[in-house]
Amino acid sequence: MKKKRILVVDDDSMNLARTKIILSKDYDILLAESGLGALAMLKVETVDLVLLDIDMPELNGMETFQRMKEFAAHIPVIFLTASGLEEDVVRAIELGAVNYLKKPFRPQELLKRVEQELNKS
Repeated sequence: MKKKRILVVDDDSMNLARTKIILSKDYDILLAESGLGALAMLKVETVDLVLLDIDMPELNGMETFQRMKEFAAHIPVIFLTASGLEEDVVRAIELGAVNYLKKPFRPQELLKRVEQELNKS
């Protein structure tokens, strides 16, 4: 069976590496270090789920998510946030994010959220 593909978007390379280690046993992982990088990748790759950091320079997670909707609205997005600001989370959900995870997250928590989402589709 083909592995599901997850695009992880975070401007912190340590977070990208950690998330990839946690998920790569079960999923095919693509990494992007910026919102613009993620958008470019989404135009050429097939992706089943996006893990998107909210707080990034240039294009933040919210802006990236809004642009994604123009051509990849069918892909579920789980936001990753270090801020834990309630308004960020509320806005993400209002925009259509399927879930969010506060950083630093526990590996089991990440796996559980990802699995829940991918089992819906």
